[in-house]
Amino acid sequence: MEFELDLEPSEENINEIRNGLVEHNSPFLTGIDHRKVAYYAIDDERKVAGITAEIFGNWLLINFLWVDKTIRGQGTGSELMAKLENYAESQGCHSSMVDTFSFQAKPFYEKLGYECQMTLDNYPISHSRYFFTKALK
Repeated sequence: MEFELDLEPSEENINEIRNGLVEHNSPFLTGIDHRKVAYYAIDDERKVAGITAEIFGNWLLINFLWVDKTIRGQGTGSELMAKLENYAESQGCHSSMVDTFSFQAKPFYEKLGYECQMTLDNYPISHSRYFFTKALK
C-alpha cells in the first residue's frame, strides 16, 4: 500500500472519497428523508434575504442565512427563521441546528431560542464558531 498527499485534489477525487463514505453510510441511513429547502424575502423581484437548509430525518439543518445590509435589523431574518421552522415542524422535524461565527449572529440565534451546544475557540484562527440547537414545538 502507498500513501499520497494531494495538495490540490480535483472534484473527481473529492467525489470519489465522498461516494465511498456515502456507500458505507447508506445501510444506516436508508429511508431517512433528506432534502433541501429554502425561503427567500423578495422585494421588487430581487432577493433581499434568504435562508437555505436541509431536512435530514427529523432535524432541520440550517446552512446559510443572509439578509441584505440595507434591511438588517428590521426583523426579516427572524421572520425567515420562523417561517422555515414552521415548515420544518409541518414536515415532522422536532429540532433545528445551526452554526455561526463570533463575528456573525450568535446573539441573533440566542434571541430566537437556540442554545449553544459547542464552541470551537480560535477557529479558524482568531474567532470562535458556535454550534446551536433548538427544540421545535
